[in-house]
Amino acid sequence: MAHVDKDRITEALRTVVDMETGRDLVSAGIIHGLQIGADGAVFFVLEVDPARGAQLEGLRQQAERVVAKVSGVTKVTAVMTAEKTPKKEAFDPHGMAKNPRLEVPAKAVIVVASGKGGVGKSTVAVNLAAAMANPQSGEGLKIGLLDADIYGPSVPTMTGSGDYKPALDAQRKLIPFQKYNMKIMSIGFMVEAGNALVWRGPMVQTALYQMVRDVAWASPETPELDCLIIDLPPGTGDVQLTLAQKVPVTGAVIVSTPQDIALIDARRAVAMFGKTNISILGVVENMSTYICSNCGHEEHIFGQGGAEAEARALGVPFLGAIPLEREIRLQADEGVPIVIAQPQSRAAQAYRAIAEKLKGVQARRS
Repeated sequence: MAHVDKDRITEALRTVVDMETGRDLVSAGIIHGLQIGADGAVFFVLEVDPARGAQLEGLRQQAERVVAKVSGVTKVTAVMTAEKTPKKEAFDPHGMAKNPRLEVPAKAVIVVASGKGGVGKSTVAVNLAAAMANPQSGEGLKIGLLDADIYGPSVPTMTGSGDYKPALDAQRKLIPFQKYNMKIMSIGFMVEAGNALVWRGPMVQTALYQMVRDVAWASPETPELDCLIIDLPPGTGDVQLTLAQKVPVTGAVIVSTPQDIALIDARRAVAMFGKTNISILGVVENMSTYICSNCGHEEHIFGQGGAEAEARALGVPFLGAIPLEREIRLQADEGVPIVIAQPQSRAAQAYRAIAEKLKGVQARRS
């Protein structure tokens, strides 16, 4: 496979000119998230003025054509988003820009993200955290788990901690719930179950900032976590922006199903983290294959191998595939991650294999 030169792609995009403004795509600053896969697949985003979104479709197609002619390129995907960059005030009506970048008492901070909801991201985050903590062997890492899904916190249910109400320590920091060798914090601990949080973006940003800063992740017994895992809400909005600006994130794990519609949103998540200079640690394919609990028959309900192929196309690691099993859901509802409840199950083994790869990331950073 011939090497694809990023500079040659950029030069090709300079030949595509917006006739209304007279500027090429590169100098206009609308090309973002350029990714080159190991197999020669190229992906990038065109951010345009919403008022001109429809009329610029021709420019998007032209951009794909010129890049496809670059030596070594095997496939081109250009996504156009009609979204203006908000003014600084829109991001900072509550003074968030004045808040300092946080120092987190952890050797690594890993965020678990998805471009859309419904792909099982929180279940993956909880089981990966529990697998890395590995309380059954006594050889696990010191793990913190932060449920940053402000609008739909599910970690309390999945860890059996729904009744917990955090107290304050001597430094007036919230004491996290401790279970399965993990320190766990969620906005769900501070609101009544079933209550809706009707918050605007700035309030969500402030809440996340405080949940990282004002929680006693460190203690005399554990002065530093080996890893803080943050379960993000779906999408590419305020929470993700705040993390990129204020938290020293080591890298992101992207969760997707094999389904094409989920993979489109996974690409957006990869592009967003690329724009905020957060490394992609890899892609996890959740609900990869259905296993019948009666006969063991295997069926690919959402397609087969889509996330692995997408990871190759984007040039990011593929961490592994998690099967679609009834027991994963049952154990989550019971508040016991399947890696704890059924450590020998196929699903638990898949989670542990991914966790071992993430442990390697943590070890290299420590």
